[in-house]
Amino acid sequence: MAPSVSPTIAARRDQMFPILGDADVERMRRFGEARTYAAGDPVVTAGEVSPGLILILSGKVAITQASIGSREPIITHGPGNFVGELAQLSSRPSLVNAEAVEPVEAVVIPSQRLRDLMVQEANLGERVMRALILRRVGLLESGISGPIVIGPPGNGDVLRLQGFLARSGQPHRALDSDSDPCAKTLIERFHVDPHHLPIVLCPSGKLLHNPGESDLARCIGLLRPVDASKVYDVAIVGAGPAGLAAAVYAASEGLSTIVLDCRAFGGQAGASARIENYLGFPTGITGMALMARAYNQAQKFGVEMVIPDEVKLLGAAGDGARYQLAVGDGETVRTRSVVIASGARYRRLDVANLAAFEGTCVHYWASPIEARLCGGQEVALVGAGNSAGQAAVYLASQVRKVALLARGGNLEASMSRYLVERIRAQPNIEVLTGTEIEALDGEEGNLATVRWRDRSSGAVTTRPIRHLFLFIGAEPNTDWLAQSDVALDARGFIRTGSDIATANSGMETSRSGVFAIGDVRSGSVKRVAAAVGEGAQVVAALHAFLAREGSPADAPKV
Repeated sequence: MAPSVSPTIAARRDQMFPILGDADVERMRRFGEARTYAAGDPVVTAGEVSPGLILILSGKVAITQASIGSREPIITHGPGNFVGELAQLSSRPSLVNAEAVEPVEAVVIPSQRLRDLMVQEANLGERVMRALILRRVGLLESGISGPIVIGPPGNGDVLRLQGFLARSGQPHRALDSDSDPCAKTLIERFHVDPHHLPIVLCPSGKLLHNPGESDLARCIGLLRPVDASKVYDVAIVGAGPAGLAAAVYAASEGLSTIVLDCRAFGGQAGASARIENYLGFPTGITGMALMARAYNQAQKFGVEMVIPDEVKLLGAAGDGARYQLAVGDGETVRTRSVVIASGARYRRLDVANLAAFEGTCVHYWASPIEARLCGGQEVALVGAGNSAGQAAVYLASQVRKVALLARGGNLEASMSRYLVERIRAQPNIEVLTGTEIEALDGEEGNLATVRWRDRSSGAVTTRPIRHLFLFIGAEPNTDWLAQSDVALDARGFIRTGSDIATANSGMETSRSGVFAIGDVRSGSVKRVAAAVGEGAQVVAALHAFLAREGSPADAPKV
């Protein structure tokens, strides 16, 4: 990864690869164990779990990332440098290779002790954490490390796999099976029939044929088996802003915490192209960047992440656990309390053939992946909330024209004023209020035209549009609670607090020790800041409940 490959290395090299002084090295020694490597020994192997963060005392270690048929150099570390990136924070498989160039003396700090270092040595931990994050950014920018997705461009499954990896903050590479010579070489080497594309080559060397997200996550080490014998203080269902906030505050106060999500971290907030009204970010921040920071912060405090893994049932348990969650393929999570932060799922248009175009031409997410698909084209976007406004502004910078369709009479009723003004200032955004989609036409999953109707005049317009973006609100993600005796309101949101006679807190549900926060809670304010606030607030209620139950959890921290 030369500076020309990663802009982050060129701009922030000293922060990515700091050289620690003697005093810092001495403070780090107590968190690890001494180890030596002979010249030529592998120190870290891509696709395998690293022993931890490796602080070099003497000698040199070459860091490379695997390219097809070769290894591309990143940097050579010497005394005072350390080997590692975000994967080492949570014992995930390494994304790079490290080899001793000459005899090496080192201190190996395992993941648990690395998290201890972050907490106990605040200033040093800050430098280390910043370096780990920037190194992951560099790997993302390089587009070389991680799994390789091979298939036709624009293919629905290729986009699905790319989208999952991008939302999971995982470096990866996508190769066009029709034109890329490396892709053709791999297809021939593994004797893959073109009809069986896409394929994914994992860093471990394992080949997957059009895998599901869970299978891919297991292959690259994101998803690991659940320990059915462990009893957690709290299990959090949902890794959006509410769930991640609850995880950070719960784990930082000493509660053993596990987070589960069936898709990826970030929830709907992660889909926001730019959030400009979140406190503390006057220049704005992308939803993905904000949620990635929260995800990394939770891991810093030792939160166990089980993503993507779907929770299917909430039931009672015994032997020290009050509840158990049925997840994945017959696995069980045992816990003393549960926080439901499962958020909401995107609404779908009531159009007969919508499903035929989903995944290829109809999108519920406006990321660089989708933007590349429709660069220079006219696109249509349906929605009038903040997410729709943020997506419209982002797409306007990438495409020729955006037709923004809203059923209501104006945008002001549902969208923040700053976004309305920005949309009006974009010459290539056409706002069509009082308008609804009537039909989609195309062949073989390829959208050709979109037809919409003015609700007042009845006038019908048909345009040659190949990509449609839908941001039309969401419905509560509570279907999995159907047999769990958790009370819901008429719209399917979870009732809490004063709506429940037995509730001991404003966020407790009809089941003692089960709490609901964020968008899934009846009466909640649908804003990122509100979700984060509820995530912090629920931890006090967790402490109170666990204290009543006789849990070893400490009292709330002040």
